[in-house]
Amino acid sequence: MTIIGVPYHQDERLADDHVPLPAGAARVDPVLPAGAVWERLTALHGAVAERVATAIRAGDVPTVVSGDCLVALGTLAGVQRAGIDPGLVWFDAHGDVHTLDTTTSGYLGGLALRLASGAHDDLVAGPLGLRPVPVERTVLVGARDLDPAEVAYLDSGAGPALRAVDDLGELPDGPLVLHVDLDVIDAGDLPGLLFPAPGGPSTSDVRAAMGRILATGRVVALDIACPWHPAPSAGAQAARTELLASLAS
Repeated sequence: MTIIGVPYHQDERLADDHVPLPAGAARVDPVLPAGAVWERLTALHGAVAERVATAIRAGDVPTVVSGDCLVALGTLAGVQRAGIDPGLVWFDAHGDVHTLDTTTSGYLGGLALRLASGAHDDLVAGPLGLRPVPVERTVLVGARDLDPAEVAYLDSGAGPALRAVDDLGELPDGPLVLHVDLDVIDAGDLPGLLFPAPGGPSTSDVRAAMGRILATGRVVALDIACPWHPAPSAGAQAARTELLASLAS
């Protein structure tokens, strides 16, 4: 098993222990250019893509663990560079389907799934060599904290299908990239999240749903985003280490 750590939140380098990894895990830590944020993200995600592609070509199913959802773009690009055309299962408490025109906060992580579908291809897909994943082959699981523009987009039928963690329904055909933003877990069950969302599933429920998807044998890469504040104590850090080890194994 290849576990790839990407200690970044957007283009910001995080402390190594922000994303606790098991012994032997590799890290992607390129020198990013001093340009605009999109240039820096392209460099970071391109490095992730190469590491993912290398692992898949060697017959492995890589797990990428990072500080935010944007890194999933590099994971997707790496799967494609390895010659695989995947569908996408996206676990997230948020929609991540904003565009630069609809976002009110300007937070780029809120665009991640929409970017994977081809939005702003001049900024992401083109420079990264990412082929957009059709919404017909995309499932959004566990989303409950949605902005009005996201609700309108999803209700229009132009976006991905919405599913519950305990009712996954029919998954996209063929190979899959499984992305899990840990804030899909109820905020009361996983403290310290950057964007906590109440009313969500438990850690065990999410783990069970992931297990059902992984058991299909069709997952070609697992992508885990950890958008949380630094652990406030040694005990909290140990709990995070245990959680990531259980999800990535």
